[in-house]
Amino acid sequence: MTPRQRRVAIVLGIVAALAAATALVIDALRSNMVFYYSPSQVAAQQAPGGRAFRVGGLVAPGSVRRDGLQVRFVVTDTVQMLPVRYEGLLPDLFREGKGVVAQGRLAADGVFVAQEVLAKHDENYMPPEAADALQRAGKEQP
Repeated sequence: MTPRQRRVAIVLGIVAALAAATALVIDALRSNMVFYYSPSQVAAQQAPGGRAFRVGGLVAPGSVRRDGLQVRFVVTDTVQMLPVRYEGLLPDLFREGKGVVAQGRLAADGVFVAQEVLAKHDENYMPPEAADALQRAGKEQP
């Protein structure tokens, strides 16, 4: 192998290694992205079936059912309702009628199985995605 061929082989190896590293980084970022959907979008089947995503809106009044650490409640954007199942401790500010964002997956039975539940942190705050979904639904932010 001549010195010129050796240099070309090294450059091609570096380019191939950079391309492989870039592909791995892009794949990792794509698999870790979590998108937000409203209950109306979930009902319209716009949410991914096999991937984790976030759903948000208001906790429907009278919908919270507790059984030990398992909690069932309904998230609504005032147009559609989505049943949610969560196992674990809920945030202290979790209340019926208040804003919530849950992250998880949609089960085959149509229930959203949450791995994480986030509640609003004061009287004037609502997650921006939830506020936008409520506005699109034609309602004012509470």
